Amino acid sequence: MEDSQHRLGTASPWRYLLLVAVPLLVALLLSRWPLPVSAPTPTAGNSAAHAGAATPLALFLLQLLVVLSAAKGAGWLLRRFGQPAVIGEMAAGLLLGPLLFGAVMPATQAWLFAPASLGALGLISQLGVLMFLFVAGAELELSSLHGRRAFALLVSHSGIALPFLCGVLLAFALFNAHAPAGVGFANFALFMGISLSVTAFPVLLRILSDRGITHTPLGHIAVACAALGDATAWCLLAAIVASAQATGWASALTSLLGTLVFAGVMIVLVRPWLSRHEVAPERKGRHLIGLLLMALAAALVTELLGIHALFGAFLAGIAVSGNARLRELLIQKVEPFAISLLLPLFFAMTGLRLRVEGWRPGDLLLCGVVILIASLGKGLGTWLAARSAGMPQTDALRLGALMNTRGLMELIVLNLGYEMGLIGDRLFAVLVIMALVTTAMTGPLLNFIERRARSASPA
Repeated sequence: MEDSQHRLGTASPWRYLLLVAVPLLVALLLSRWPLPVSAPTPTAGNSAAHAGAATPLALFLLQLLVVLSAAKGAGWLLRRFGQPAVIGEMAAGLLLGPLLFGAVMPATQAWLFAPASLGALGLISQLGVLMFLFVAGAELELSSLHGRRAFALLVSHSGIALPFLCGVLLAFALFNAHAPAGVGFANFALFMGISLSVTAFPVLLRILSDRGITHTPLGHIAVACAALGDATAWCLLAAIVASAQATGWASALTSLLGTLVFAGVMIVLVRPWLSRHEVAPERKGRHLIGLLLMALAAALVTELLGIHALFGAFLAGIAVSGNARLRELLIQKVEPFAISLLLPLFFAMTGLRLRVEGWRPGDLLLCGVVILIASLGKGLGTWLAARSAGMPQTDALRLGALMNTRGLMELIVLNLGYEMGLIGDRLFAVLVIMALVTTAMTGPLLNFIERRARSASPA
């Protein structure tokens, strides 16, 4: 045995050259043998798209790098100016489309974001929105309504009703010029109403956190109103989607009734069961996988019901919201991935949908009018309800400014309406800019209200 080990340890380097280096060298020399070049066989995949950095995978990775770098850079810049990073990410996504990138470097933008290459990017961005709404539903703590249910119901629904009415009235002026062919006035008007009524609950939470007022009385009231308002707005949107996608009243009623039954199962049966569920620390991974599978299954159910997959993900999140440990698990594990990696892709896809070549000079004026109407409707509706319920003037104004935050939720609603053909290119661009501007207005409006309150108070 020792002799055998000795022989194994003293293998000659010449043997290595003979058995390893020589065969490899011969193989390399043979591979360079000058043979005639065969004519390429024409196939679907044999094109310039497979050369160098233009392969589908390389192009997809380059798109990811560009989108994420622009989003994170813009988010960092906006934070330096006192704005939430998500506003910068939204703006960066819009500017990657024809609005800026396509105007400055049209050839490069057209190559990098060629329509034929956006399939994978679009599907992953949709997955990001599903995961975001799953977490957003989980963050809707219905327990936050305890003790403020009547007040939150009045304020949140007043903050929806008045801008909804403004949107429907605005639809009379916009229908002939901006409604796509084949869209009835009822669906167009209802969608305009809902697009002016949304409050971005997750963005609102981040604004409250950044300003350190999450756990103040105003913060608690704002969270309760936004939670109830978000749930109500999504119910209205589900009804509008069912009506728009149905071929008749019977089909619309079937979709709505099926969705109501499914929502009842998730809230009445699944939510209490999950609320009682114990989460062992060593089994967090299994719980997380189970929750993600539940969200995907719920999204599939509502998609098959003819509403949209987004509603199922949101309902799955609401089912999780009753268990603090499961909710914390989602916030820790899923939210950073969805927000950091996937949502910037959704912003970019929104920006790529903007079409500026069809814009007219009057659209800029329309954009200003829509921003004014949306802000007044949301702010005035909230302020009137809050004041009528006895809230002090300054707090009522601050609450109105907070409820005017639209952010990502508005972009999700607008993309849904655009995909369904309820609004055209020009109106889509106007409403997207409105979502960005009204969200960015929140911080400066709060600062202005607080300065006025300090200057009006006695020394």
